[in-house]
Amino acid sequence: MSLDGDVIVRVAAKGDGVTADGRHAPLAAPGDRLLGDGTLIAGPHRQVPPCRHFPGCGGCRLQHLDPPSEAAFVTERVSGALAGQGLSGMVRPALLSPPRTRRRATLHAERRGRQVTLGFSESASHRIIDLAECHILLPSLFAVVAPLRTLLATALKDRSRADVHLAQVDQGVDVLIAGPIADGLAAAEGLTRFAQSHGLARLSIDDGYGAEARWEPEPVTITLGGVPVPFPAGSFLQATADGEAALVAAVDAAIGNAAIVADLFAGLGTFTFTRPARTRVYAGEAGREAITALKAAAGRAGRVVAADHRDLFRRPLTPAEAERFDAIILDPPRAGAREQATTLAQAKAPIIAYISCNPSSFARDAKMLCEGGYRLDWVQPVGQFRWSTHVELVARFVRDDVTPDSPRR
Repeated sequence: MSLDGDVIVRVAAKGDGVTADGRHAPLAAPGDRLLGDGTLIAGPHRQVPPCRHFPGCGGCRLQHLDPPSEAAFVTERVSGALAGQGLSGMVRPALLSPPRTRRRATLHAERRGRQVTLGFSESASHRIIDLAECHILLPSLFAVVAPLRTLLATALKDRSRADVHLAQVDQGVDVLIAGPIADGLAAAEGLTRFAQSHGLARLSIDDGYGAEARWEPEPVTITLGGVPVPFPAGSFLQATADGEAALVAAVDAAIGNAAIVADLFAGLGTFTFTRPARTRVYAGEAGREAITALKAAAGRAGRVVAADHRDLFRRPLTPAEAERFDAIILDPPRAGAREQATTLAQAKAPIIAYISCNPSSFARDAKMLCEGGYRLDWVQPVGQFRWSTHVELVARFVRDDVTPDSPRR
């Protein structure tokens, strides 16, 4: 180590800065200098964190990085995961969602007497940070935080905790409270008055037996690709509209004008409904509520969609089934799609567009696909969880020995 300290050269997967010789330093930015006693000397890529709750709040880990360094972190997460599997490919510059654009979030609430704490959990802790401001949530979502805190002071049972799921839907703000709610007519009427007075799209309660809507003046939907889709309470939704648009654009670029497409782990249809209306789509999804909503929306919109309630971990698409499609869209959860990637590696589908929220499981599956004969063409990293260490991506895999014009089985 020099007398001037060691320079932080990169940010590791969990957010620590790392020197060339492998020393780690929390809250360090590239270009900072790490002295022998652990002191950090600020470098050119450090910025003043905008939020008073940083770094305690677990909602953000990287507010001390300037935008170029954060974008580089997102890109390096992807290239590093690929390198760990002995793979390479063109990794495009990362796309970051702007601040205050998160349209879904899960907050945690705790009541002690008349006092309610409501916010994200502290990093690596169950302690809740009581949000006084937030630079990631949409303003419309943050606007209901303080009123919800007041509501929960009577609606939530004393000395208990709850999860509060917020989502921006077509009709406004959707709220799902999962936890022990006070009993009685007065409590129920209070929930309805609250939802009505604050103009909520829906207020649902899940006390352990599934979500039950207590206020829903009109059916709640989320529009995907121009199609209004019923939105079950607590459903998955891409974190930001900006991030969703980036993922959709990358999928469009990956599969082009493919006429027959399989959308695996389809969810509510983020990628199903953004295909051209003339496209024939097979949508496979294990979540019963999600696939029911997708099927209903497709029927109303007159889309040619075969919606299949199918657990792709236990019953992945077979090689013979996969080869019926011009392109396959694969959007698994964080664990990846080991079982489905195994069968796809044996198939000769011309193109695979793989969407991932976990570079490590993606790289593992990518290796299987490449060993099966696919070529990794490019990867588009997307940082829609601004200032967090979560990274998403779209990757394009192609088989050079087959084209979309090859005869389908």
